[in-house]
Amino acid sequence: MSEAIRFIMGPETPDRYDIYTHAAGPEGKLPLTADMLLHLPSGDLFGLSQNVGMGWKPERLLGKQVLILSTQGGLRAEDGTPVALGYHTGHWEVGLLVKEAALEVGALGGVPFAAAVSDPCDGRSQGTTGMFDSLPYRNDAAIVLRRLIRSLPTRSGVIGVGTCDKGLPAMMIALAAMHDLPTIIVPGGVTLPPTAGEDAGKIQTIGARFSQGQITVDEAADLGCRVCATPGGGCQFLGTAASAQVVAEALGMALPHSALAPSGQPIWRDIARQSARAVQRMEADGVAMRDILTDAAIENAMVVHAAFGGSTNLLLHIPAIAHAAGCRIPDVADWTRVNKAVPRLVSVLPNGPEYHPTIRVFMAGGVPEVMLHLRRLGLLNLQARTVAGVTLDEQLDWWEASERRGEVRKRLLETDGIDPDQVIMSPERAAAIGVTSTVAFPTGNLAPEGSVIKATAIDPDVVGPDGVYRHTGQANVFTSEKEAVKAIKEGRVQAGDILVLIGRGPSGTGMEETYQLTSALKHLPFGKHVTLLTDARFSGVSTGACIGHIGPEALAGGPIGKVRSGDWIEVTIDRNTLDGSVHFVGQGEARFSPEAGAAVLAARSLHPDLAADPDLPDDTRLWAALQAASGGTWRGSIYDVDRIVETLKAGMDAIASAKLPSSGGS
Repeated sequence: MSEAIRFIMGPETPDRYDIYTHAAGPEGKLPLTADMLLHLPSGDLFGLSQNVGMGWKPERLLGKQVLILSTQGGLRAEDGTPVALGYHTGHWEVGLLVKEAALEVGALGGVPFAAAVSDPCDGRSQGTTGMFDSLPYRNDAAIVLRRLIRSLPTRSGVIGVGTCDKGLPAMMIALAAMHDLPTIIVPGGVTLPPTAGEDAGKIQTIGARFSQGQITVDEAADLGCRVCATPGGGCQFLGTAASAQVVAEALGMALPHSALAPSGQPIWRDIARQSARAVQRMEADGVAMRDILTDAAIENAMVVHAAFGGSTNLLLHIPAIAHAAGCRIPDVADWTRVNKAVPRLVSVLPNGPEYHPTIRVFMAGGVPEVMLHLRRLGLLNLQARTVAGVTLDEQLDWWEASERRGEVRKRLLETDGIDPDQVIMSPERAAAIGVTSTVAFPTGNLAPEGSVIKATAIDPDVVGPDGVYRHTGQANVFTSEKEAVKAIKEGRVQAGDILVLIGRGPSGTGMEETYQLTSALKHLPFGKHVTLLTDARFSGVSTGACIGHIGPEALAGGPIGKVRSGDWIEVTIDRNTLDGSVHFVGQGEARFSPEAGAAVLAARSLHPDLAADPDLPDDTRLWAALQAASGGTWRGSIYDVDRIVETLKAGMDAIASAKLPSSGGS
């Protein structure tokens, strides 16, 4: 024991006991007036003492206070080397953006404050129990961020810095709820791809590819080392992180051409200073979030998301932002209408047709360049206001004639030899090469409430000449992702199978992502001949015939939870009309209509192995119950307080009634 104490406490050094018990305190005087002493709350006055205690000069105390929130993670030395690692590159460098914004706030005479709520990495938690906290984290982080904003009652505006899958949506939700405050989003940007190597999506398949003899251990080690070519920013593909940045800008919450900037570079740092100037201007002009986030802004975000071919996870986040802003929450009919009307214009990882990394999308003009095409098509609400202090129409006029636009597009051609119009295409060019729109919402006797598929990302080799994907096959049912991945590696999933993963929705796992499965199927030779059905969700980089968000989820009694291995399932996805269906149509030798299949399912019990994951945290169980009472995933997995309170009251009343003694005579 004594040896343990000596190791822990370390060698004795006398100077550590040279302890001071008082100090002179900061020099100067607080800029107090009699009126302040008579009328300000004690918290405001004590706040001034705290500010000078931290080193702020007394004569600079009365400037406008601006709170800068971020998702910063890890601890960097001044030279950028790690002292303590973050969870991911997406939050590793955002402290630099906080610093730039703070310096600009100070230069403008304001008083900057900074706080952080760090975020997890969906890539790091794939295939682990960490994924059970992924989506629920978003709601929790938004709550904490809102509490931090309210806990600085003297703030005049808020700058939110975020990059990745859950931290940035949480930041947008939190800022959207600040209806009477000027707030702005600073997207955290992207990491660069290696000069030679793989992107951060493909690298996550090294285990599956090694198991099939496609790569060696040495190749996996080499590729894995170089994949994150720069230390900051979100992944190089248009996954959830990049899609969320695009949506922040499309909503008008972020400055033009701020999404997808290269982390760490001067143009990226500039965005933070520009945002500080913008939030000061908003405050001076009396512009608040309620002026920016309107039903028109939500519609614009959905339109831009469709034009980019963004991650299906934004179907969870945009409704949640709308709810926080007090706007109308879009429903499945809205998503279907928008995706049928809007052409996909961006050629990017993982959708293609050319697999450009996200930095090239930024260099090709990013969100405003896509919006120029959408404006010509009449698909945008051009009078929506933005944090740049102008309407969207005025903002696009500026972009079209700007030096910035010309320079970044020219630079892409000079450095990479890439025509920017091949990355962000005109509608005519996209149509000429057969680029299709993005998201379809299949229904059927296995998905009566709907489901989601990124139809554009189905391998063209398995799509018919009429643009329709058709697959009738036998179910191969699993109740855990781990078992499904093991079956793929062991060869127990074959071409022609319909892989059904159930019990992985909100009640089972917190609605985990299943990128281990989708990525393996993409990069294995037979994978394009397998259809995946699940009540879970997918990573934004997922591709293939993968249908998720199936509702109702299995553990809520959904028919998907009644499927057995060997059942016949028919899947049809029309990539032109974005219509689709998912039907149970047979068992054994019998075949029947979808209507008859529905009757068979209704009479069946749930799968005998169906259960919530035994490692599901109580925190996530609570989240699942609260979001279910609020309308579930199709309303964005939000916390609708009125619905929750109503549900709780009805339940408590029912319990109380059940406990009352029965009345009546003999």
